[in-house]
Amino acid sequence: MTAKTDRSFDGIAAKFARNIYSSTKGELRQAVLLRDLLELTVLQQPCQVLDVGAGQGQLALALAERGHNVHLTDISAEMLQIAQQQAAQRGLSTVSVEQNSLAELATSPQRQYPLVLCHAMLEWLAQPELALAQLKQLVTPGGVLSLMFYNKDAKRFANMVFGNFDYVAADLQVKKKVSLNPQHPLQPAEVLQWCQQTGFTLLAKTGVRCFHDYLRDRSLQQSHFAQLLALELQYNRTEPYASLGRYQHLLLQAP
Repeated sequence: MTAKTDRSFDGIAAKFARNIYSSTKGELRQAVLLRDLLELTVLQQPCQVLDVGAGQGQLALALAERGHNVHLTDISAEMLQIAQQQAAQRGLSTVSVEQNSLAELATSPQRQYPLVLCHAMLEWLAQPELALAQLKQLVTPGGVLSLMFYNKDAKRFANMVFGNFDYVAADLQVKKKVSLNPQHPLQPAEVLQWCQQTGFTLLAKTGVRCFHDYLRDRSLQQSHFAQLLALELQYNRTEPYASLGRYQHLLLQAP
């Protein structure tokens, strides 16, 4: 068996931007995360924000436009370069970037932040269970970690709905990997256990793409996006829909 390694998106950053960030799934994710974050007390005044595994920084730049100081980190130089270019084009002076892994951030002397973002990164790590303790070191006591991860339960459900029975029976494992498809989806109950063992307290849980990915007519994702987004925002904190989100967004308070 090939050993797991952390995933970098150098070489495919443009493809990532086109297929993920510029799609309806990217627009929906941005809207849901912004809604959740802007309700936090910590963001009611100018705040220092760390974005770990920031990629091209869409969410962090949106926070910078609202007056917050954001520091973006990622292992991909190509992704960070795009983030810097976007910040410059928008005239954002409160954005800084640093090419670094989470492990390096956690082991080197670093300041702590009242808000740390870690979105869609755990599922690309070789040892995601170690990330929570590392992230805890970067959050000020009483501060908030915004954690979003790829939901294995939702991936299984979607593949059952679409009739991919062999894939489900193989526990969602395939020989040929798809470059932009997370290969290590995570069990929500297990991630929550890691969070609790690390000392975090769950403040809120939201599903991201609770309905979007299950539409039989995929053309509705684009043609009826405003209506779809409104319904996602209305129901994505309510069970059972929240747990069906392709991604889970947890707001966690550090001890």
